Amino acid sequence: MNLHRVLRSFEGLRLLDRPAGVLSRFFGRLIDRSRLGGILRGSWLGHPVHPLLITIPIGTWTASAVLDVLFKDVAAARRLVGVGLVAVPPTILAGWADYVLLDKPQQRVGLVHALLNAFGVSMFGLAYRAYGRDRNGAARTFVILGLVAIGVGGALGGHLSYAQGAGMFRWQPARSVTPVGLDEYRRAA
Repeated sequence: MNLHRVLRSFEGLRLLDRPAGVLSRFFGRLIDRSRLGGILRGSWLGHPVHPLLITIPIGTWTASAVLDVLFKDVAAARRLVGVGLVAVPPTILAGWADYVLLDKPQQRVGLVHALLNAFGVSMFGLAYRAYGRDRNGAARTFVILGLVAIGVGGALGGHLSYAQGAGMFRWQPARSVTPVGLDEYRRAA
């Protein structure tokens, strides 16, 4: 099985266009009305902020699994799940700020990326709660499901950035750059 082909298949899911358009308009109005769009998109940094922010939940959630499974430190694992959950809102907002600038095939992939990550976040929310109730086996199951979901969602995020060129050259005039192969890639889609 060619993983790139699987990731690329989401680009053609036209049935996602309507919800993608609704979400793009909603978040476009919400974020641009708040004047946070430039900050959330990373215009001050020269590249998107979302890829930087995702390292916090992914890192804490991965570390929580290691601390729980290998070191049997359930309390530390729960705290790390909580830190990851606290980092989610700005991460999501930065992702939606970028989303509104995407073209249709990118929005399709972005929507599936967001849905998988939303499922993953909900699994970590359930894990946090299960740890708090001393249901450690259930918490581990939720953590594993969450890691799988954000792993697949992350693969789609990587596809969106690297294969589809989302966010590339955003702050440069279009005539100053030529993304090699991007036009050919889009024509083949």
